[in-house]
Amino acid sequence: MSNLSAVPEVALPPQGAVPCCSPLISAELSTLDAERLANLFKALADPVRLRLLSRVASHPAGEACVCDISDVGVSQPTVSHHLKKLREAGLLSSQRRRSWVYYRVDPDVFAALASVLAMPAHV
Repeated sequence: MSNLSAVPEVALPPQGAVPCCSPLISAELSTLDAERLANLFKALADPVRLRLLSRVASHPAGEACVCDISDVGVSQPTVSHHLKKLREAGLLSSQRRRSWVYYRVDPDVFAALASVLAMPAHV
């Protein structure tokens, strides 16, 4: 599994938990919630990370081996760095199987991000 113990709780929810935070339009964010969300958005604010995340999320098996997603135009050490940042933010989880690492997105984190950014149709 991934090394995620030092990440703030919204960026890394406990197993089975959904990050907290109300939609931005329902109430003012607390300082803590703003910091937690900023950590997630910071991890997403890089084109290489977005491509890697997209490759994992769109993989037909629901998870992807690093060997299947690493061709994003940067070196292998750089890919590893970006995958580590995505794991630390709680956007990906990983599992080592023999000599390969497999990555999976956490749908609860994506659902929580979507709900934070949700706007009602009448606004």
